[in-house]
Amino acid sequence: MLSMRIIISFFSFFSLMISLNGQIFNPVSWTYSWKNITKNEYELQFTAQIDEGWNIYSQYLESDDGPIRTSIIWDKGSHYSLMGKASEEGNIYKGYDDIFGMNVIKLSGKIIFRQKIKVTDPSKPVTGFVEFMACDKERCLPPGEANFSFQVTASSSNNSSDEEIQSSPIRNEEASTSVVLPVEEALKNETATEKNEGDFNLKKPGKPVNTCSSDETTVSSRNDSFLNIFVLGFIGGLLALLTPCVFPMIPLTVSYFTKGAEDKKKGVANAFLYGFFIFLVYILLSVPFHLMDSIQPDILNDISTNVVLNLFFFAIFIVFAVSFFGYFELTLPESWTNKASSAEGAGGIAGIFFMALTLALVSFSCTGPILGSLLAGTLSSSSGAMQLTVGMGGFGLALALPFGFFAAFPGLLNRLPKSGGWMNSVKVVLGFLELALALKFLSNADLVKHWGIVKIEVFLGLWIIIFSGLALYLFGIISIGHESKKDKRSLTHKLLGFTSILFVAYLVSGFRFDERAGTYKSLTALSGMAPPSCYSLLYNCNCPHNLNCFKDLDAGLAYAKKVNKPIMIDFTGYACVNCRKMEEHVWPDPAVYSLLNEKYVLISLYVDDKSILPENEQITVKQAGGNTRKLRTTGNKWSYLQTSYFETNSQPYYALITSEGELLNKPVAYTPDATTYAEFLRCGIDAFEKIKNK
Repeated sequence: MLSMRIIISFFSFFSLMISLNGQIFNPVSWTYSWKNITKNEYELQFTAQIDEGWNIYSQYLESDDGPIRTSIIWDKGSHYSLMGKASEEGNIYKGYDDIFGMNVIKLSGKIIFRQKIKVTDPSKPVTGFVEFMACDKERCLPPGEANFSFQVTASSSNNSSDEEIQSSPIRNEEASTSVVLPVEEALKNETATEKNEGDFNLKKPGKPVNTCSSDETTVSSRNDSFLNIFVLGFIGGLLALLTPCVFPMIPLTVSYFTKGAEDKKKGVANAFLYGFFIFLVYILLSVPFHLMDSIQPDILNDISTNVVLNLFFFAIFIVFAVSFFGYFELTLPESWTNKASSAEGAGGIAGIFFMALTLALVSFSCTGPILGSLLAGTLSSSSGAMQLTVGMGGFGLALALPFGFFAAFPGLLNRLPKSGGWMNSVKVVLGFLELALALKFLSNADLVKHWGIVKIEVFLGLWIIIFSGLALYLFGIISIGHESKKDKRSLTHKLLGFTSILFVAYLVSGFRFDERAGTYKSLTALSGMAPPSCYSLLYNCNCPHNLNCFKDLDAGLAYAKKVNKPIMIDFTGYACVNCRKMEEHVWPDPAVYSLLNEKYVLISLYVDDKSILPENEQITVKQAGGNTRKLRTTGNKWSYLQTSYFETNSQPYYALITSEGELLNKPVAYTPDATTYAEFLRCGIDAFEKIKNK
């Protein structure tokens, strides 16, 4: 069921990217009404008006392996209870659906859902949301949601709600999106529930007082980030080339093009075209994520910090590791490969494209885990969709280059090393790396949910065991899978084993105590990979380097006003890689640390905090297109503050303000140079002094 849902979502996003050209569709609108049946019994009516050519799906589908069924999700409450199941009225069609390959129940036109309830306390609203998926003949939108709130009264007369709530094209209650209203207006929204007018006691920033800082370093660092991810993707592609799934294909494929062509020039051209299509296939895999990013600006960040998804990545990386150790082989469905292979006979350019697609499918058992690492890594970074495309491009280019290169210089094929046991060693080494990466995702979930399971000591200890095991394998002391300890180890094996020992020594150095910070010294090479040094069993601290910080906006504003200091708002995340790099590389710099510790009030707002807000703090806000969204978690709240006030959704993001909300200078994002970051902080101090001296 899970795999079918993933496939549906993937191809829905892909078809939307191609056919909608960036347009966002809202084919379903909802209205709500109710009527009093007896003294405390009511009938609630949910009316869906569906655009022509579109449909949603019944609540009562035979299986969850197909489309997403329409579901009415009720918020918990002891003041009401449901009476039976909801009915459906309107244009209902039951039959076979070619898209899903199964019998479905489609609803189109005007559909009315009726649900009877018994209410013991009419003064309290009955709330929740409707989840649904809309499809037409060519595409399906990602699951959507529409919030509802019924305030019934003990009256025998019918009562209808005039409120109409447009559904969001994405059913993701925790994801953020572009905001069109300031927070003050959102707090006055009629649909807000028991809103607290002091939630964001901050005026929207205007023109900065000082202009001495700019975003040049941010642009530069973003370009550096793209370059880094491209290089990492390229290295991943080179590693994939060395695996048994890909390496033997190089001489076979090159020989096919060079010997089977009418002349050498055409053979070389076809080989280069084949390489280009390999590159293109991996670029296309990233396309759906751009649509996700355009519909919900921080959905990729939300995905990367989703606890269930991180636990899923943890489990799947363990499976990848066991597969690389040789205990079983991961393969895609054989029907996919067969269909791609049969299409190779089309000839010409189309045939070459399907040859490239076939290579991508048959090599999945070796490339899949590496691509999984790339996907998971880029989703946890800012600019996730573009970074994924860049990384996929690097991966595809590394796979493609040998085919064109050896076609142009076929004589060099004889110098390629022969296939053999060394390729199995490559897979085993990758298996150990997959085990290490698996812990990263377990750590993400642990940080977001504050379980306290994978503290820094536990993480480093497990990595020490993993890389010690890798060293023992490379020296031939232990064997993995079907290998024998008698197999000879080459000089390369031994050099890599020695490198593993050095890395273990580096990991052990992570237990050194930092007297100034009052916790362990940060291992800068592992920033964003390992938990923060403050997340410790022995030397736990609330803020990085034991700086005084607030994690609540109102408390920080009040304190700053009391001590008459400027504020640095730090939009951050528990699973944000670049946030950890800033905290562990830049903040410890003496000049930066002194400014943060003595001159500023630090307010760190975690946009991926999954803590559920109290009912009276959960507000409903309007979004682009008139859609509504309920802010249910602390992370939702701070993410909304960032997008509505500062019109950005990436982390880290640093804004220097006064306690009244006046912007001191232009905010900056990831700024890895400590000198530049210190100048940014001094610029804010200068602006604050100007205001004080007025």
